[in-house]
Amino acid sequence: MFLQADKRAMFQPETAMTPTAASAIGRQNPFFTLAPGLALTAGVALCAYALRLIPGVAALSPMILSVLIGALIHNTVGAIGGTGEGVNFSLRRILRLSIVLIGLQITGQQAAEVGVGGIGLIAFGLLATLAATLWMGRLLGVPRGVALLIGVGTSICGASAIVAAKAATGGEEDDAAYAVAGVTLFGTIAMFLYPALAAPLHLSASQFGLWAGASVHEVAQAVFAAGQGGPEALQVGTIAKLTRVAMMAPVIILLGEIYFRLGLAGGAERRKPPFPWFLLGFLAMAALNSLVAIPSEVSAPLRAAATFLLSMAMAAMGLHTNLRHVFSAGLRPLALGLFASAFISGTVLTLIKLGM
Repeated sequence: MFLQADKRAMFQPETAMTPTAASAIGRQNPFFTLAPGLALTAGVALCAYALRLIPGVAALSPMILSVLIGALIHNTVGAIGGTGEGVNFSLRRILRLSIVLIGLQITGQQAAEVGVGGIGLIAFGLLATLAATLWMGRLLGVPRGVALLIGVGTSICGASAIVAAKAATGGEEDDAAYAVAGVTLFGTIAMFLYPALAAPLHLSASQFGLWAGASVHEVAQAVFAAGQGGPEALQVGTIAKLTRVAMMAPVIILLGEIYFRLGLAGGAERRKPPFPWFLLGFLAMAALNSLVAIPSEVSAPLRAAATFLLSMAMAAMGLHTNLRHVFSAGLRPLALGLFASAFISGTVLTLIKLGM
């Protein structure tokens, strides 16, 4: 990092703006703040597409290559100065935009495939995982705050749920940072593992999509894993995952009330969890696709754009993956994260196999 700073100083013209002036311009025009990080995530995504031109590498999707390249950069070079805002924008806003565009690939008839039984399966997996994680955390001696955030992140939607739960329950910053790192690690492993297990487990495309959507942690991770099973699996998996996202608000609100009434919130100010507005955009696009026949000249570029934007989001996720944080709190919380991930995966898979 010091070497990078020296290089910047060497090539900086004498008339360059002072940091204060640059900061002021950044506040006036968000483009200057977001552009470096957006360029980084887009560049990683483009590198992923370029790598697929190499014989044998084409078997890997640009999304999986993007997260690998991003993680490699972060854990070797480190955080690149000035890119933080744009990387965060890619991980949040760009990801949500890509999910909205995926809605154009889904119709109401396809959405009905999840059904009432699927919703019940998702809800049961979520609540059972949260309860089992808290129970196992007590047995392992993991602090309650860490166990809660690991359980929430695993059972609902990764980092978004962890941040929301931390705000609602007055959690600690260090607990949240560790939980995000651990959940991201095991969710990333699931992205690779699930597609490899689809054939040995004799799962149909819709079953595989439901398994991925109902048990993989982050939205991007679940969508990626489901997408490896084909278009039908992607459709079912996206709907299943967004159903879990929709359950975030009532679950986090309930946890906040419980912590407040039991006096466990530490006097911290409680906040409402963020409403997943992109879910409405996804539903709107799916409704449009159900009512209007969108010509292929329009739908094909939009599908390509959704894939590229999702690759940018995966690059941002890789750029946020800090392996040092995963091991910073010792092995017990790490073991709890592994348990939670295995529990939700096994529970959902068992219910699917039983036809529930």
